[in-house]
Amino acid sequence: MLSPMREHLRDTFWFAPVAALVAVFLLWLVATEVDTAIVRHLQGEESYDEVTELIGIVDDAKTIVTTISSAMMTFIGVVFSISLVAVQMASGQFTPRVVRIFIRSRITKATFSVFLATFALSLLVLTSYDSETDPRYVTTVPLVSSVLTLLMVALSLLLFVAYVNSTLRLMRVGHVVDRITREAFGVLAKQPWYAGEAVEHGEAPDHVLHRGHAGLLRDVNVALLVRLARRHGVVLRLLPRIGDFVVPGTPILAVYGGRVPRRIGAAVSVGVERTFHQDLGFGLRQLADIGLRALSPAVNDPTTAVQCLDRITQFLAAVANRPLGAVHHRDRKGTVRLVQDVPGWTDLVDLGLTELRGCAPGNPQVSRRMLAGIEDLLSLVPAERREPLVRHRTLLTQLVERTAPEAADRAFALEGDRQGIG
Repeated sequence: MLSPMREHLRDTFWFAPVAALVAVFLLWLVATEVDTAIVRHLQGEESYDEVTELIGIVDDAKTIVTTISSAMMTFIGVVFSISLVAVQMASGQFTPRVVRIFIRSRITKATFSVFLATFALSLLVLTSYDSETDPRYVTTVPLVSSVLTLLMVALSLLLFVAYVNSTLRLMRVGHVVDRITREAFGVLAKQPWYAGEAVEHGEAPDHVLHRGHAGLLRDVNVALLVRLARRHGVVLRLLPRIGDFVVPGTPILAVYGGRVPRRIGAAVSVGVERTFHQDLGFGLRQLADIGLRALSPAVNDPTTAVQCLDRITQFLAAVANRPLGAVHHRDRKGTVRLVQDVPGWTDLVDLGLTELRGCAPGNPQVSRRMLAGIEDLLSLVPAERREPLVRHRTLLTQLVERTAPEAADRAFALEGDRQGIG
């Protein structure tokens, strides 16, 4: 239950700042109690000179805290306004889906959260200053609170440096495609591969209809579905694949061997965009999008497309010998309780290569890199998985032969090269 919730919160930008504001308020309460306890202890010991020294130190720190409170919000506005412009430029250069990298970035959320927390803490500390200056009657001296504010400022400066570095990396294509590939491999690492034998069902299934709003199937709570299926002695099959668009009233689960409560549909999450949580093909989709945009006449950047093909080949090589297709999720006793379709080998190859292959003519750098990648994959896959690769190689060869008028150009474009042209 926690895994889908954690992934959904990572796709939001409000949770971390709100949590930081709540945390800093609690921290301020604790610091205020400590400050009050220190003053009471010194007054109880009749150490009024020490109290006077603390008042002097805090009065000096008040100037700094006041400056922080007045400047921090302006600083936040300027920094993140510039950052949003940079993100907009990156999304226009690569793909709009690159914005999700910015939103899910831990350093981005940490920086914004600490900035807001520092601003809020400075305001709270200013309210803690006591107008009484007589050490015998003063109730609190916000020494600890002021020190915490200064520490938060130091932390803000360190995070600001890291945040600028992270944002600048977001504008570099190598970092973007590497980040997408790492997230795709993260999905691959969590993907269950115990496909097993096909589960036979003799009777017609009962169907659970989608009752929520229309949108893309983001993920399903596998543990909850398996638990409910075991409790009711049934087998469930997820009908749409992760990433499919579903509309209200369409069947979303097939139930074999009985019935389940209609509320089981709550275990299915639908949103406005795809996520990496359980979507095996989303990484290839993004890499293909970036490569297509790079090969458009407006951009004309085949080197970026080659970098995308590098990562596409890397991902396909990683799944070359893994079982794909229907995944069987089992309960603790080993009984299949949930059957979920994932993209097969042919689906992944077509997703990664089809659209880029259509743009390869006129870009020998791309055709040479694609042919080299196909040859590398042919040397890795078992015989039963060679067909889609051979088909793409044949279609690419035919396409180049039709579009390149000179024999020398055709021969050059059809020579495999892992660097394209270099």
